Amino acid sequence: MPRFTPLSSSAQTAYAQLLDASHAAELMRTVADLPGTFARKQVKGRPYWYYQYLDVSGKQRQVYVGPENERVLALIATRAEGGAKPALQALAQSAVALGNAPMLPKHFKVMQRLSDYGFFRAGGVLIGTHAFLAFGNMLGVRWTDGQRTQDVDFAHAGKALAIALPADVEIDVHAALDSLRMGLLPIERSDGGIGGTYLDPKDPEFQIDFLTPLHRDGMKPFRHPQLGITLQPLKFMEYLLQDIQQAVAFAGSGVAVVNVPHPARYALHKLLVAGERPASRIAKSNKDIQQSAALLSLLKEQAEGQVQDAWADIRNRGPGWLSRLQQGYAALARVAPELDVVGWLRF
Repeated sequence: MPRFTPLSSSAQTAYAQLLDASHAAELMRTVADLPGTFARKQVKGRPYWYYQYLDVSGKQRQVYVGPENERVLALIATRAEGGAKPALQALAQSAVALGNAPMLPKHFKVMQRLSDYGFFRAGGVLIGTHAFLAFGNMLGVRWTDGQRTQDVDFAHAGKALAIALPADVEIDVHAALDSLRMGLLPIERSDGGIGGTYLDPKDPEFQIDFLTPLHRDGMKPFRHPQLGITLQPLKFMEYLLQDIQQAVAFAGSGVAVVNVPHPARYALHKLLVAGERPASRIAKSNKDIQQSAALLSLLKEQAEGQVQDAWADIRNRGPGWLSRLQQGYAALARVAPELDVVGWLRF
């Protein structure tokens, strides 16, 4: 059975238009794109305007805008027009109707809220199966398998990128998730601290993980001071977070510009983690290999040189990396003999 089917030229054009329009909207954000409303007050017989919104703690705040005049009324009119959101929503619905794969609404709400709070602009990356789903739209295909998941996985370079972020950048990821009112709660670690995983007690299969590369403290979770979130270190993550790409995630309700790994690195990283997983996670390992096989089948046609470069990088990272890669490589050869990986990706 084919691992993917090509999208029509109309579907590919619709995705390209959606990506371009989303980038333009990110660069031209206006008051219409902000959460909140304008409020009019009479003070000593004169009308004044305020902007009210909920802060990260859930408290309502008001910001003074000014007395009623042409400038303020123009801002209010811009807000009433809804900014770029209605047009982007229409483009997203068109992309879905033409065959592009949308995100599940519940999962997309999390991505969109994190995008609104600036998580991706601060270096956050969408990983896991949702990145795999995004790759299909990016590369002009629809996957035939490997898309089912209840996890939503994100990553951040953590300590390395914290150095590069401006000192005044602060994003409260925990508050962003809490503001969704979806019942998502952080899971406590054995030492009483908060880990990098959120669960919905009413739907325990729905899980959100925040990951980061392994650092000097080993597997000890890292509390990122500028993101307001705890990140769980994971082996081999630094490889995945090199050469990040931009994509657009969408559902019928809207659009979010997200960061995703490079497709070739994602495919080979899946071989690494498949070799790392214990026997009790065999289902996860199988999904890793299926996603890797699907991506490599496509990239062998579209970007073979990029796969070869990513392969050379991973082979030169030491014996621990190489042994995991060999395990995943052997599994890939069994699952996807049509790839002829032995003749293509050599050690």
